[in-house]
Amino acid sequence: MSLTIDTHHHMLPEFFFQATNEKANPVGGLKPQAWSIEGSLAFMDKVEIDIAVTSISTPGIELPDRLASKELARKCNDFAASLIAKYPRRFGAFAGVPMPNIDDAIEEACYGLDVLKLDGVVLFTNSQGIYLGDQRMKPLFKELQRRKTVVFIHPNASPDPIAHELGLTDNLIDFPSDTTRAIAQLHYGKTFAETPDVKYIVSHAGGTAPYLAGRFAIVDEMKIMGDSSATGTAAESFRRLYWDTALAWSDPVLHTLRHIAGLDKVLFGTDFPYLRKDLAVKGMSIIQTNHELSAVEKKQVFAGNALELFPRFRSL
Repeated sequence: MSLTIDTHHHMLPEFFFQATNEKANPVGGLKPQAWSIEGSLAFMDKVEIDIAVTSISTPGIELPDRLASKELARKCNDFAASLIAKYPRRFGAFAGVPMPNIDDAIEEACYGLDVLKLDGVVLFTNSQGIYLGDQRMKPLFKELQRRKTVVFIHPNASPDPIAHELGLTDNLIDFPSDTTRAIAQLHYGKTFAETPDVKYIVSHAGGTAPYLAGRFAIVDEMKIMGDSSATGTAAESFRRLYWDTALAWSDPVLHTLRHIAGLDKVLFGTDFPYLRKDLAVKGMSIIQTNHELSAVEKKQVFAGNALELFPRFRSL
């Protein structure tokens, strides 16, 4: 079988989950399977995944105590580096950063990238209500641009309390919507334009953004968000983003991604350990049997596109 790389694969060591989630009320509404290194490897072997690029999950690292946030981020990143050192042919990792303090986030991103040599940085759509496209985030993105970083954007729960009063789990609608909010603000707030060398991966096929691509185009055509000369059009931003298939592997989604981004920008992802093994196998099968994708395109989705982002994996 061809190489398979999972770019949406969470590591949830107990020290991280205890510090960031209430066991009876996990962020997003879905309690993940208990995580362990052995569990990740068993899942990968079952689903026939060769390499997984790990990341922490919701809500990221945004503890009320600043020092505790810094210490948790460092502990997570050192743990990720040790995982790669022990299993260099099986794992990569995105560095987590403490938010929303930008100085601390920059310091930890530099440590994760420069010292630990991790494969990129995971950022969450919002941290305590501050979205990635906020002007206060610009210094962090300036550093990420300088390093030509791969940035994995993962959803977080909306800061709007009304969104949590509808009796709906956050991961049903709110997570995809928050991803779309972040993409829109990063585009119209000029962050994408100011970071041409950053490679962005958006989770879950970009939330609702692919479905709204035509609406973005009308907004641009009518100049509702201003002249696009500084930002480029949303369509141009969509074509530079990478989109993962975690919980978003159906034929209509892949058809839409082909149209708005190109299949050379689609990455395979599972969302382990939130996704059951049988559903991960089903998702992989749906991609493998998709009649619109050629054999070459399927290889691109499962690994080829990821190898362009993470060239060190080529030697593996």
